Amino acid sequence: MLVTLALGLWGIRRQNSMWGDESVTYQLAHRSVAHIWRTVQHVDLVHALYYTLMHGLFRLFGGELLTLRLPSVVAMSLAAAGIGLLGHRLAGPRVGLLAGLVFPLIPQIQLYAQEGRSYAMVCALVTWSTYLLVRTVSRPSRGRWCAYGLAMLLAGLLHEFAILAVAAHGVTLLVSGVPRPVMRAWTVAAWGAAAGLLPLAVLSAGQSGQVAWIAWPHPVQLLGLLAMAVVGVWCARSPVTGRGPISLAALALPILILPGLLLLLLAPIKSLFVDRYVLYSTIGFALLLGAGIDHAFRRPPTGWAPWAAAAAVLASLVPVSTHLRTPQSHHDDVIAIGRAVRQSARPGDGLLYLSGRHRVWTQARPQDIRVLTDLALAQDAVSSDTLSGTELPAQEIAHRIRAFRRIVAVRDAAGAHSDINAPELAKHRTLERYFRECTTKNVTGARVTVYARDDVPCPGQESGGTDQQ
Repeated sequence: MLVTLALGLWGIRRQNSMWGDESVTYQLAHRSVAHIWRTVQHVDLVHALYYTLMHGLFRLFGGELLTLRLPSVVAMSLAAAGIGLLGHRLAGPRVGLLAGLVFPLIPQIQLYAQEGRSYAMVCALVTWSTYLLVRTVSRPSRGRWCAYGLAMLLAGLLHEFAILAVAAHGVTLLVSGVPRPVMRAWTVAAWGAAAGLLPLAVLSAGQSGQVAWIAWPHPVQLLGLLAMAVVGVWCARSPVTGRGPISLAALALPILILPGLLLLLLAPIKSLFVDRYVLYSTIGFALLLGAGIDHAFRRPPTGWAPWAAAAAVLASLVPVSTHLRTPQSHHDDVIAIGRAVRQSARPGDGLLYLSGRHRVWTQARPQDIRVLTDLALAQDAVSSDTLSGTELPAQEIAHRIRAFRRIVAVRDAAGAHSDINAPELAKHRTLERYFRECTTKNVTGARVTVYARDDVPCPGQESGGTDQQ
């Protein structure tokens, strides 16, 4: 737990960067509870509980970058403690210690331990519900089954795909051959958690367009998932002395493999696999790897080769861990984007988002765009109960663009997909017809471009120079 806490606090500000999803958390958590719940009727309903929790924390501790990320650090530390206890209960203190120490070294865990999203909290809740399951199978009681069901329900309310851990738990109980009364009690608790989550699942299905961006998993993601599964299965071959009706392999393998596999099997119907959605699968990987390391070093290794291999693995994690604490660890950086807009702008310039959804990039720091006029905005995000506000009709946007002599445009990085609709087409066509591109600043995940009329000098050209980048 302390190692996870230390790694989580190391470089937690990520050089004062914030990526787009965190920016959404930051903005919504600053709204009132009433505004949050009105907004999630249209978008992000699956994160409603998380936004409400973060709103409360911001009210107590201030809405700063540390407040945004510290809950994830604490949650991941609690998850590490739970994994240590699971390993201890299933295979002894050495396996528990090793599994708990391996867990915070996993790159995914280091990444999401410092992110202002719900995934670390989900990971902690799934870990402790799994621990409750193991304890309750050994000593069944109605109170423990209720606690297990409530923990899984809370995890599902923070992110719906946490419920897939219940399926993994069911497989564990089946292969462990637990008595029928225990299986019946688990079934009641599992269906209770699923029933409690059903209203959220039904209502959020109407917002499925939000995840339309999810494509078939990238080969790197698939290779990473496959590598973890292969290592996990290999480590499961190590003989581990069980300490109850559930063995470590019977618990860890289903939770490592099944949630991700279920999402992949759904891909031909609807692509939903994103590695962070099943981040809690690393619970199984840490337990299996801890058991594998314990078996390998049960007898003092002879020679220097095993120690050299362990040192090489740890050394290879150093550049990865360092990179994860930089702005480049995520695909965009809204603070850098806002800074580039501020540096490019002059008082009275027009501001244009290509596309309008990118307005979330600068809403976390409104001081960066204070001197600019948002040319497409009809109603701001808060008053419209949306993430990025509503936009004017295409014809009116074009008319407003023509009224300005200089425009700062915020758009995707080169080569990224752009939205195609009437307002966006109006923005692009009007810029191409009446303006010329002066300068472009490339920042993490975006471009900030200054456009000017033909009779307006570009920045740096007032004295005959150029400022093209």
